[in-house]
Formats: sequence, structure tokens, C-alpha cells
Amino acid sequence: MGIPTTTREYRLPKVDGFHNLTIQEAAVPPPKSSEVLVKIHAVSLQYRDLMVAKDKYPFGQKESPVPCSDMAGEILAVGDAVRGWAVGDRVCANFATDHIFGHFDAEIKATGLGAPIDGVLTEYKILPAHSLVRVPEHLSYEEASTLPCAALTAYNGLMGPVPLKGGDTVLVQGTGGTSIFALQLAVASGATVIATSSSDEKLKIAQKLGATHLVNYKKTPAWDEEVLRLTNGRGVDQVIEIGGAGTLQRSMNAVRYGGWVQVIGFISDQGDVSGVPVQAVGKGVTLRGILVGSRSQFEDMNRLITATGIRPVVDKVFAFEEAREAYEYVESQQHVGKVVIKVAKD
Repeated sequence: MGIPTTTREYRLPKVDGFHNLTIQEAAVPPPKSSEVLVKIHAVSLQYRDLMVAKDKYPFGQKESPVPCSDMAGEILAVGDAVRGWAVGDRVCANFATDHIFGHFDAEIKATGLGAPIDGVLTEYKILPAHSLVRVPEHLSYEEASTLPCAALTAYNGLMGPVPLKGGDTVLVQGTGGTSIFALQLAVASGATVIATSSSDEKLKIAQKLGATHLVNYKKTPAWDEEVLRLTNGRGVDQVIEIGGAGTLQRSMNAVRYGGWVQVIGFISDQGDVSGVPVQAVGKGVTLRGILVGSRSQFEDMNRLITATGIRPVVDKVFAFEEAREAYEYVESQQHVGKVVIKVAKD
């Protein structure tokens, strides 16, 4: 096929809700020497995309952005200085295109797709070659599109400065994308997983994926005490903390002395966290903020996914024209795992 010169892309000309998602036609420039042109096959959604659509993303966003950060596609053209990539290669782009390895800084943070720079809810996208990773061979485009944020965030949490090891115990909150990946990656690494949810149906899915202990936090509001009971009073080695202010104090209670609380989300933004500093000191707990991860971590994670045959949990796939419905479905929180928009027809 010839190289496309135009693309259909979504933009958010106003940011008071995802009803503003608008398809527009835009020009596609040829890739510069260090860039590639990617045909996007699938895009997955996350909670951050809802926040961007409502102008509530706390880390800043550009005017009228192309939304979404998570994609899988195939290379259609490569710049003349690009090495190691060829037309036809199946790729994902890293969440922050310039986060290659190590810690991020303000400049790297400003390259996060779908907020500070235009994202991937478009048919074709020019990307820097250094942002790309190969898609594991056993995954479809729809499955692979879930990796850049949800999977890598979970991996970065579990495999941080003190990596998870076999025999550790991990608490995952809820059954959204990051939590389900944390469950799968932890189980694949030999850890014991305790999963919480407000739904027994969702907990059954977590059990099928390998969770050993299940806690319905609606039926057991003091879920931290239940976690301590399940661990014979020791507490868990790691908490994948999705809730934020509303759950942080209970997470601090549920973690072991010297354990790690990986702070990833802020879905339940209401709560009293005044006791957290005393808890942190009293138990020697490390609170670590996670903002996705680097390309080198992405490559490491894909090796684990390939070696263990992990398949992402895709709840529902929407067509490109149904992006608003996909956002609506994510907002309803009925899903387990990830919600995907299929961009390419073929």
C-alpha cells in the first residue's frame, strides 16, 4: 500500500466531558530521519483518559489534544537514520515517548502521549523510533494495546527498587486494568495475591487468574484487618494502591513492617490521610509513586509476558467510530481488565 498522507483522528476541542470527542481529518507528514510512521490497529482506554476529557488530569494537558496513550500497530515507513526497525514490525509506543531508562524528569514527563502531547486515538501516527518496543508474538493487536500503561505501571510497581520475589504476598485493589495485570504478573513471578473488589462476580475472575485470597470490601469494610488475618498478622509485602486518599490508611495498615505501598491511582479521592506519616514511620513503610515506566522496563516486562504466556484480559472491544461509547463503558466501571478501541478495519 502507498504511504498515507491523511489520517482520521479524534480531538477534544472542549474538555468538559468525552461527549466532545470529535473525528477530524489531519495531514500525516513523512517521518523525519529518526522517526517511524505507524498504522495504529488498536488503542486501549484507562482512567486517565476520562480525566483528560474532563480537564481533571493533575499533570497538565495541551489544548484540544488527540487523546489516549496506549496503542499497538505496525510500522509502515521508517526514517533514513532508523536502525533495528523495518516495515511490517508490530510495535507499541512507550507511554512517555522519551522515557528510555531510569527515572523520569520534568522534560520526559512532558512527552506523555494523550495529554501534554497529542496521543494515539488516530489511524496513523508519527513516533520517535526510540519510543518503540516489539509486541510479544503470541498477542493480538487488541491485547498488545493494553500493555503501555496498565501493564507497565503494574510491572514497575512490582519490580521496583526491591523487586517482587517468589513467596512474597501482594495486595491488589479492584479489578481494573492495572490491578488485573499486577495480579497476573505477581502470580507468574511466584507470589501469593490477595485481591479486593466490591463485586463477587469480579472476584471470581480474579480467582481464575490465580488470586489465592478474595476480599469483598463492601461486605468487609475493614478489609485491612482481613488482610492481616490472612497473612497471620504479618501484612503483605506490597500493595498496589489504586484508590488514593480513600484507601491509603487501610493500605498502610495492611502492609508489613518495611513493606512497600506502590501509589498508582487516585480513584477514591476523598479520605483522611492525616495518619499516614505516623504509620509510615511507625512501620518503616516505603510509599512509592508510580508514573508508568521506561522503555527498558517495557522490554523486560515483554520478556516475562512471552516467557510465561500471559494474555491480557480484554473486557470489550469497540469500533473506532464508537469511541464515546467506549469511554462511557470505562466510566461505568462494569469492566474487568481493559477496554479497547479497534482502530484499523483489517
